[in-house]
Amino acid sequence: MGIFLFKKFIKNYEDVKNPEVRDSYGKLAGIVGIISNLLLCAMKMLVGFISGSIAIVADAVNNLADASSSIITLIGFKLASLPEDEEHPYGHARIEYIAGMVVSLIIIVVGVELGKSSFDKILHPEPLEFSIYIIIVLLLAICIKIWQALFNVSAGKRINSVTLMATGADSRNDVIATAAVLISIIAGHIFNVHIDGYIGVLVALFIIWSGISLVRETISPLLGEAPDPELVKEIENITLSYDGVIGIHDLVVHNYGPGKIFASIHIEVDSSVDVMISHDLVDNIERRLQHDLNIFVTAHMDPVNLSDPNRVPVSHILDDAISGLDGVLNYHDLRIVPGQTHTNIIFDVVLSPDCKISHDKITDIICSKIKEYNPAFFCVINYDTSYIKKSPEEVRKK
Repeated sequence: MGIFLFKKFIKNYEDVKNPEVRDSYGKLAGIVGIISNLLLCAMKMLVGFISGSIAIVADAVNNLADASSSIITLIGFKLASLPEDEEHPYGHARIEYIAGMVVSLIIIVVGVELGKSSFDKILHPEPLEFSIYIIIVLLLAICIKIWQALFNVSAGKRINSVTLMATGADSRNDVIATAAVLISIIAGHIFNVHIDGYIGVLVALFIIWSGISLVRETISPLLGEAPDPELVKEIENITLSYDGVIGIHDLVVHNYGPGKIFASIHIEVDSSVDVMISHDLVDNIERRLQHDLNIFVTAHMDPVNLSDPNRVPVSHILDDAISGLDGVLNYHDLRIVPGQTHTNIIFDVVLSPDCKISHDKITDIICSKIKEYNPAFFCVINYDTSYIKKSPEEVRKK
């Protein structure tokens, strides 16, 4: 059913990297949520008044709250698609994260309210009304909510949307809550026990926990999280696929929201090649990355002197020196600058965020090995911290 709706209402629905297609997914999910929750509300209201069940009427009101979450999703995607303006030169795409956070906070509020009412039922137990109408309505509601959860999660995974994943989690929580009510009604009718309050507390705790988890997921991109490792790997693979690229380093990715990703990268090229040829190479890489990955890339060209006879042996020494240092990922920007009395070996060392070895100790270890090769060689080391967690084998590009 979800795939049918995607095909029916979203043009080029498989092109999820296209911002317009992505926006269409969000709007469709919001509209579907509003319509399905309003239908559930009307159905429960009707059966509730006919059967005289206050529980079903209350559950109908809860579906109105669910519809409001879908409205927030719809508005969030609508605002996130607004173009750049003077105050927001990078667009408004992060509003989608804010919408996801609002939905997550609503989930927490619902969990707290359910916990309060469930605890009150433990203190003051009352028999739950049993009728075939109530059972049918609750079963139908569970089926619809399961479909809602699967639909939103499917759409969320397709476009990597924390907002739709949060909406899907909200529907999943409704399934659990409604199933708990159904179990309590059946248990009370068959065994004459009142367990709805206890089950309600357990469900409330689960809902609160899921809401807190979703808040953490939605706030992370707002604070500036590390980029997706798959995106980083794609950038590296595309860049290194070009003849003339010796290596890459200092990749920085800034996420201003879905479809608004900016990056900068340093590309090493042979210094003996005509600068205009190397510049054209870097331009082509920038355009390719923007076309294939929909990210805006600024590339810096780093010329490397490959003809220096000391370059290869010094590289081997550095490889050997850092291979045994835990938390030291790689090095880059190796330059050999000869002088009358000594030669400076200048390079950057990249550390993982959790590296426990001090800069002084790393410098002593590396410099001692360089000195063993040539006492007239002096190390000049700059230190970088990588925000991308990888093994040295994955990031070392020479």
